[in-house]
Amino acid sequence: MSDILHKKAKLVMFLRSQGIMRPHILSALERVPREAFVPRALVAHAYENVSLPIAGGQTISQPFIVARMTEALEINKRHRILEIGTGSGYQAAILSHLCRRVYTMERLRPLMVDAENRLRSLQVSNVTFRYGDGYKGWPEAAPFDRIIVTCQSERLSDILVSQLKVGGILVAPVGVTGHEELIVVKRTEDGADVKTLMPVRFVPMLKGTEQ
Repeated sequence: MSDILHKKAKLVMFLRSQGIMRPHILSALERVPREAFVPRALVAHAYENVSLPIAGGQTISQPFIVARMTEALEINKRHRILEIGTGSGYQAAILSHLCRRVYTMERLRPLMVDAENRLRSLQVSNVTFRYGDGYKGWPEAAPFDRIIVTCQSERLSDILVSQLKVGGILVAPVGVTGHEELIVVKRTEDGADVKTLMPVRFVPMLKGTEQ
């Protein structure tokens, strides 16, 4: 246990050195046990700043990217957030400490079931799961204060932007594979303002669902 705490403290120091300074985000990263979200064989690497493979050919993003995307959302405790791409459930767990409710979607049923069980075991109660096609979003629960997409698409989804409140923020990796950039979209009364944060690399966003 002391080894894990040491590695976690070292990671938080690294994130600070990379400009992640908001205390509530660093606190959420400290509170969520990343070792619970990675395969057992990779637990020793849980607090390294690297992405790691999980089931279904997916990955858990490197902690810096999780922190940077979370920071870009500008979350407060009143917000309702839609996440596209549940994966291991790690990003949803981080968000759960920062907002009122997380709605998270996953197209791979086994991943969603595992993530739901994992968050339940961690006593996270403000995350709602849905097995479905992320391209369609979650219209019944819209509009959302914030939307985060954790998989790459070639262009910004008009459907997802339409499910964002005016003044809301969407963060997503967009671009052709190998040339993705993390973008931040703020919905306005007459459209959307878009800015680019940094180059990134994510698994692709696929249409439909898989059992």
